[in-house]
Amino acid sequence: MILAFVEHDGGPSGLSLQALTFGRSLAIDMGEELEAVVIGEKALPIAEGLAAYGVSRAHVVEHDGLDEYAPEAWAESVVQLLSAVRPQVVIAAGSERGHEVMAHVAARTELPLAANCTAAEPGEPFRVTRQRWGGSLLEEAHVVGSVKLLTIAPHAVQAEPSAEVGHVSVTPFIPTLADKDFRVRVMDRMEKTGGKGSLTEARVVVGGGRGVGSAEGFSALEELARLLGGVVGCSRAVTSAGWRPHSDQIGQTGVRIAPDLYIACGISGATQHIVGCKGAKHILVINTDTEAPILARADYAVIGDARQVIPALVAEIRKAIKL
Repeated sequence: MILAFVEHDGGPSGLSLQALTFGRSLAIDMGEELEAVVIGEKALPIAEGLAAYGVSRAHVVEHDGLDEYAPEAWAESVVQLLSAVRPQVVIAAGSERGHEVMAHVAARTELPLAANCTAAEPGEPFRVTRQRWGGSLLEEAHVVGSVKLLTIAPHAVQAEPSAEVGHVSVTPFIPTLADKDFRVRVMDRMEKTGGKGSLTEARVVVGGGRGVGSAEGFSALEELARLLGGVVGCSRAVTSAGWRPHSDQIGQTGVRIAPDLYIACGISGATQHIVGCKGAKHILVINTDTEAPILARADYAVIGDARQVIPALVAEIRKAIKL
């Protein structure tokens, strides 16, 4: 049996749906069932909808202390579930939370963990392909252990519902947790203002770099993103300058995106930034530097100053849609 750890916030996360798609394919190759574990508040309705992605059974972890994220408690819950259901492989999204929970599971069970996998080939040995060095290198490795733990690299596969939708059985699971399991936990949440969408889910992302000129220069990018139904991101140089918050940073140490269109404005394209945007289906670069590294990744390029090109582009879009 393949067991998938599913993250959710009002619905399964996009990266978890990718992991379920990966897990379903692996389960078919192994001739096994795909099951899921869902933790936290509102887990039950999430679990009931997982049949669309090929899940045959969903384990809903129930405990008064698990409504908010607590990495050690969540990991201990997964560890106890492993002992009860004995899966062959456990998978999770290669997200911050997925990596953290699975790392704790590996440490507590001394099971092998392969992170950021892009492919898996069952058999003896069990083979995986995984990203290393921020995705600049693909490594082929063997995973040896009674249970294999995998995290799935973001956007390694597209989330796709199952062609045949069956019925999902929902089973409650009540772990035994100690106070020490809650030493680290979410105590409170502060909502961001402005109603900005998610970089990881956006179909259009407008990214700004040092070439935007200033924090105020991002107002034109915000307008362009609004007209295109997208969101604004930035490079590390921008967050280092204090122009935008770290949550807007695209890159190896920021957010990894996979929009239909990424418009990179005044961004040179350092390796760590390319790691964050290489999942984009199409990349449009606006830059004055004809030697900027990001041009090698571009589908389209405008050689010019983003501070002049973006307002002109906004004006033409407004004309086209008669605003």
